[in-house]
Order: sequence, then C-alpha cells, then structure tokens
Amino acid sequence: MTILKYAMAAAVAGLLTVSAASAQEGLVDEIRQPTLNALTGKTVVFVPMSMSFDLPEGWAAVMKKEADRLGYKLDIRDANWSTDTGTRAITQAITEKPDIIIVQNFDVASYARTLKRAEEAGIKVIQVNMKSSYQTDAFVGADWYGIGLYAANRMIEKCGRSAGKSGKIAIIQGPATAAASVYQLNAISTVLKGNKDIDIVSSQTGDWDQSKARGIAQTVIQQNPDLCGIIGFWDVMDAGTGAAIAESGKDIYLITSGGGNKTACQGIENGTFDEVISYDVPGQGRDLNDTIKILLQSPAPAGQLKFALYTPNKIITKETMVTDSCWDLDVLKK
Repeated sequence: MTILKYAMAAAVAGLLTVSAASAQEGLVDEIRQPTLNALTGKTVVFVPMSMSFDLPEGWAAVMKKEADRLGYKLDIRDANWSTDTGTRAITQAITEKPDIIIVQNFDVASYARTLKRAEEAGIKVIQVNMKSSYQTDAFVGADWYGIGLYAANRMIEKCGRSAGKSGKIAIIQGPATAAASVYQLNAISTVLKGNKDIDIVSSQTGDWDQSKARGIAQTVIQQNPDLCGIIGFWDVMDAGTGAAIAESGKDIYLITSGGGNKTACQGIENGTFDEVISYDVPGQGRDLNDTIKILLQSPAPAGQLKFALYTPNKIITKETMVTDSCWDLDVLKK
C-alpha cells in the first residue's frame, strides 16, 4: 500500500512538472511535421471525363487549394469526353509514376484494366463519383444506389395509385453502362419491381445530353397523357427534361440529381425541377482531399486499402432550400 502511495505521488508530481513546463513553453505536436513531410513534394494526377462541366471544375478547385496549401502538385489531364484520350492520359501517368492518380470513369468497364495496371505499378488510385468494375484503393463520390432508393420511394409517395395518382412514371438515364445508371437502376428495380402502385412506362438513355433528354420526355408525355412523374439521372441533362414538361403544360413531378451547383437551386426556384438530390461537390472535394492525405501518409502498398467515402445526400426542394444549399464555382476558387 505504501509503495502504491509513493507511485501515485510520483505520477502526480510528474504531471505537475509537465503542466508547469507546458504553461511556459507549450507542447510539441509530434505528428505534425511527419504529416507535412509525407505530403510535401508529392504528385497527384487527376483525369476527369472533361473539365467542361461543373463537377470536375468544382473538385479541381477544392483540391488545388489544398495542394497549394500543403505543398503537393495537382496535375490535371483532361480526357475531353473521350475514353481513348483518358486511357492514354492514365497510361502516360503510369510511366511517370505519380504518387496518386484520381480518375472519373466514363463507365464501369473502360478503364478497369488500366487502373489495375496503375496499382500494380505501385501507384495509389482514387475513383471519383463514377465507379469502375475494378475497385481501387479508394472511391469518393455519390451513393448511386441510395439515390435510386430515395427517388423510387419518393415516386411512390408522389405518383402512386394509393396516393390517388396515375402511377405512371418514366426514367431518363445516363449512358447505359455508366455507374450512375447501373447502380441507380438496380435500386429503383429493387423498390418498384412488383409494386402495384407504380408502372414504369419508359426507361431510356439520355446520354447526359439535354437535347436528347428533352426529345425523350416530349415523346413519352405525348404517348402517356396521364404521366405523373419522371426520374432523371443528372440535373444538367434534365434541364431538357424540365423544358419538355414546361412545354406540355402538365403537372409532372421531376426528380433529378447532381452536384448541387447554383444552377440546381435556380432550377428549383423557376420550377424546372421539383427535387434535386445533391451529392454536394464541395463536400466531395473535402473528402477527396482527406483521401489524398490518408493515402500519402499510409505505408500500405497500392491496392491494399479498399475503402469508400459515400457523399451524404442533400435533398433540395422549394421547402428545404436555404442560402447555402448550392455552391458557386467562383466562390470555390477563392
């Protein structure tokens, strides 16, 4: 018992000594400098589908600020809407051996082998928003299955026969093999298969094109005068869908999804969209930055870590919209 008392007294004395020293000089953060050293001078290559639209522009703006702050390089290689160009960009990057490659896939297949080659070459790979069938070190992006679940259940509420509506809805997808299409469709099918409240009268690919989406919507509305709702897979494309609904003069409920750019909120305000499921590009940019920092500090070899950071969905409607519901690229770049 006496020994225990002496030990406790010594421990308290030690703590008091440390506390006194801390009060005079503070404490050294032992992990700070090793963390900064792990990031400084590194190279991150970003290969987006194209730098001509809001999602990659927003991610790049957020990533560049953090790269500049922490002293690593962000090198953008624009695929310019071409899988061939993107494959060449990734292949070239593999020969240069950057520390990380970030890829926005066109579909689930096109880059799969090339991404595997990158990891085999010792390069860590992050996929953003659009998955490949090959799972790399990390995925950061939208929970497409969760978006599909929400949209399908919302259509039951808004257009189901038990709600007194016709039960007829249409779907306007992106490209058939894009992750945003295949995972959303799986979720929608899971919810609506065998559901007597809802009939899917049309499910077609708009290929991310406003004009094509508008034409599809016009035809479907003409063929189904009592159409109640449309699920669209991207708000930029669905500006065309909304235009077709406005032309028809009918009350057709349009749910779409997107990165939450200010044009999404404008679309809600002017009635183009009834709901936008936002996957929040600034939030995705933050998650990308966190993933970059984790992978650069991790001693695990390329291909060993397998994790995903799915973006929480933000539902934007006239009722839920507030001043910061959407983002502005000019502000992100500041």
